[in-house]
Amino acid sequence: MIDFETFTLENGLRVIVHEDPNVEIAILNVLYDVGSRDEDPGLTGFAHLFEHLMFGGSQNIPSYDEALQKAGGENNAFTSPDITNYYMTLPAQNLETGFWLESDRMLGLSFDPKVLEVQRSVVIEEFKQRYLNQPYGDVWLKLRPLAYQTHPYQWPTIGKNISHVEKATMDQVKSFFYTHYIPNNATLVVAGNVKTEQVKEYSEKWFGPIPAGEKQKRKLPAEPEQVERRELSVTANVPLDALYMTFHMTGKFDTHYYSEDLLSDILGRDKSSRLYNRLVRDEEMFHSVNASITGSIDPGLLVVSGKLNPGIDILKAEKGVLRVIDELVEHGPTEEELEKVKNQAEASKVFSEIEPLNKAINLAIASLSGHIGLVNDEVEKIRSTTLEDITNSAQKVLKTGNSSVLYYRAKQASS
Repeated sequence: MIDFETFTLENGLRVIVHEDPNVEIAILNVLYDVGSRDEDPGLTGFAHLFEHLMFGGSQNIPSYDEALQKAGGENNAFTSPDITNYYMTLPAQNLETGFWLESDRMLGLSFDPKVLEVQRSVVIEEFKQRYLNQPYGDVWLKLRPLAYQTHPYQWPTIGKNISHVEKATMDQVKSFFYTHYIPNNATLVVAGNVKTEQVKEYSEKWFGPIPAGEKQKRKLPAEPEQVERRELSVTANVPLDALYMTFHMTGKFDTHYYSEDLLSDILGRDKSSRLYNRLVRDEEMFHSVNASITGSIDPGLLVVSGKLNPGIDILKAEKGVLRVIDELVEHGPTEEELEKVKNQAEASKVFSEIEPLNKAINLAIASLSGHIGLVNDEVEKIRSTTLEDITNSAQKVLKTGNSSVLYYRAKQASS
């Protein structure tokens, strides 16, 4: 259970406070309601680029990291298709330093052309290292546009094509910033050894003067229901053949999300899952296999992926996966299976909230649902999921016509 208080500044900045006197630190987490789904299809990768640019200096603070380190703090950030999230940890007595730093970034970046060139180079190199120069690195570059034909989830956060970042102009960068990095498009969570009244004072002092912007009304194209199976076959210099299958599912704040999440756990969360028991341990088709979900706010994907053992035909392996899926769709899970994955999910949720930083991030994300209390409702939603719920989700999600399949063949195995 996470206790919290919330208030909103006149400029639209939503502030959430979680007091925890048992720690000596303070957390400032700023979530901007912008991710790669909000990008222009011809200018992708900008949300991720800003994850880097935000550390390149602001209007009044040329070196963000240096100032934070002097206060004993550390920081990081992450981008997803849905959000861009910045967080810092620092001694509680230096809390105001955190407000000073974060508010100045929101007020405006330095927009130094040298910073843009440096961070552009960093992102390009990251694209090459993570997506092009490692085995299976380009899987999501191929799988997303296969599964999504309309919705902007069809490109990864790094961007649809790295040329978009390579050719980005300063005017385009400024436009993206002043469109999305505004107080009324952000949520500030302050957690740790703090007091709500103190947070209110600092919020008004440092963030209050920042003018609100024109908040964009999100009008994303909905992904049409998929009714026919799609497939793509590629060959690359990788050690083992790999199989990837996606199935469209609901979004993070949908009522069916938890049963679909638990469904993926039953299929392939760990070494006691159905896919592992059948296809790794018993039939020895796969070297490894698992199932997971993308966890996105808009309707996401349930993903089955696995690397095959040498000499196993990839089509035979796919039939093995489909047999396991068909059995689950037809007969549903056992009571024992459901109880196991419920316990695992609940334990993961509880342990994730031991750290103040995780509490802050979870509060920020829950705020996007319109009901911050969702952060405390999740365990009950997990507990209340029934066998019938899982079976219904399996029958709805795990349909052949709802699947996209990527055959990722190793060169040495395809000759």
